Amino acid sequence: MITIDEKEYGCPVDIFTDIFNDKYKMYIVWYLQDGPKRFKELSQLIDSTTQKTLSAKLKDLEARHLIHREAFAEIPPRVEYSLTPIGIKLKPLLKQLFDWGEDYAVEFSDAYTRVCNTPKE
Repeated sequence: MITIDEKEYGCPVDIFTDIFNDKYKMYIVWYLQDGPKRFKELSQLIDSTTQKTLSAKLKDLEARHLIHREAFAEIPPRVEYSLTPIGIKLKPLLKQLFDWGEDYAVEFSDAYTRVCNTPKE
């Protein structure tokens, strides 16, 4: 058994599926690959979510040590989110998921046109 924050997991895959139990968390990590983003930027990039949901997902990812929240002592207040070192380790996995999804689209779509790009290296 693996115990993290008093929660038990039978396999490392269980940890991943527990953290990424919805699409919004994956989108957040996807968009933070290019560098820090403010809440409004993430909200615009992930326009299918509400601010309340986005805020909850950001807090969860921060609690899980995948993203870092930095509040700047400025007026007006500024907060930026970025990937932590363990969050950065997801980049190759996300690239593979992107490539797989693109291969799948090319294979099974009537007319595939790339609609998004992989983040900068």
